[in-house]
Amino acid sequence: MKHASPDQSMSWFARKENWTPQSDDARTAGDVDYARVIHSASFRRLQGKTQILNLGDSDFYRTRLTHSLEVAQISGGIAAHFKKNFAEHPASKFFPDRSMIHAIGCIHDLGHPPFGHGGEVALNYCMRENGGFEGNGQTLRILTRFENFSASSGANLTRRALLGVLKYPAPYSIVYNNTINPCLKSGTTAIKIIDRNKSKPPKCYLDCEEDVVDWLLEPLKNEDRYRFKAVKNIPDKHHKTIHKSFDCSIMDIADDIAYGVHDLEDAIALCLISEKRFRELVPEEACESFLTSLKARYQSETKNNVYDIFVSKLFGDSKERKHYINRLVHHFINAVTIEEKTEFEESLLRFHASMQPGPRKFLEHLKQLVIEDVITSASVQHLELKGQMMVVSVFEAIQSDPERLLPRDTLKSFHLSSDGLRVICDYVAGMTDGYLLKTYDRLFSPRMGSVFDKL
Repeated sequence: MKHASPDQSMSWFARKENWTPQSDDARTAGDVDYARVIHSASFRRLQGKTQILNLGDSDFYRTRLTHSLEVAQISGGIAAHFKKNFAEHPASKFFPDRSMIHAIGCIHDLGHPPFGHGGEVALNYCMRENGGFEGNGQTLRILTRFENFSASSGANLTRRALLGVLKYPAPYSIVYNNTINPCLKSGTTAIKIIDRNKSKPPKCYLDCEEDVVDWLLEPLKNEDRYRFKAVKNIPDKHHKTIHKSFDCSIMDIADDIAYGVHDLEDAIALCLISEKRFRELVPEEACESFLTSLKARYQSETKNNVYDIFVSKLFGDSKERKHYINRLVHHFINAVTIEEKTEFEESLLRFHASMQPGPRKFLEHLKQLVIEDVITSASVQHLELKGQMMVVSVFEAIQSDPERLLPRDTLKSFHLSSDGLRVICDYVAGMTDGYLLKTYDRLFSPRMGSVFDKL
């Protein structure tokens, strides 16, 4: 893959550490990035991390790994849709190749800690006086620090791949609203519980990655860099970033589709969402764009009330459900279009993927259904609270005596680092759900643990 710039160090396909492929290596830069992602330890660990439901409850539903693979596949579908239907668009020269967008989709969740967003809140509380914690920011840290594909630049991916996962291009210190400090809930006496609302992190990259982001954004002109990193101040909330790169916007829409459609599929299959609730929260008028497309494409199937047919198929047998899940994904992919942000000169920032209003409204209803009937349900929140408390317990135990409780390799990093607390945070954040639970049991359960357990 070639770039027009004569200075290859400033190319979007440059790597932080120089790397020259073998003369007989036929791969593109995207192929190399994808290979490094697929073969990374952090990608494999996603099989042991929660998506929504607690691992171990069933062998059927999605984990962070299968979710990430689906986001990669849907991202590739959007890119293919662009190449077919926007071939004459000015953005066509900048469409990502399949390997590049698949790599970005696969790595978008690498930084999420054990027990999902509950674990993220717990680690942000633990790091409240030391730069905080945020899962997307941790993704960048993992990719540029911890993987073993280079001497000191982690996976050493191309700038374009890293730009594609930089969902929130502002540091923690800029988006953090210091009127909202992570703390414990008041009103309890026998136990300590984190105040979830006050301890949720702002969406950002971590301040300790500023040097990486400086290198990443080096090809941008000053005006573009300033605009790209701009934030919107919101009273009584953490501030928000405004912009994403072209590739990141593709991945972000794919993530929304996977969240609204495939997580819904799991919830229906496991009887966590009823047909009655679906009809209440996703009424016929919300589905208008999808129902119209069904009528046009499948006239013989939709002679009667097409909404009733759609809902009955979703809540029918698994084969019928899968058929309509596929149709939903296809509908949303084909509804993605390209917007232009004329304030940017750089094409990877100037062009932006977005979804047409009707399908976007429909997808938001599906996502809200998953939030209300699954994510915020008591059955899920009980497990999230428990996971949150275990994360804090393990973190604080290790923090109290790292010399005694850290494994040898991590203790070596702890001694070499000027920020030991961040090393402990990295260690806990990298745990799978199962490993965190096992560590908790070793530390706190009287009848659990053995000297022969491998740390």
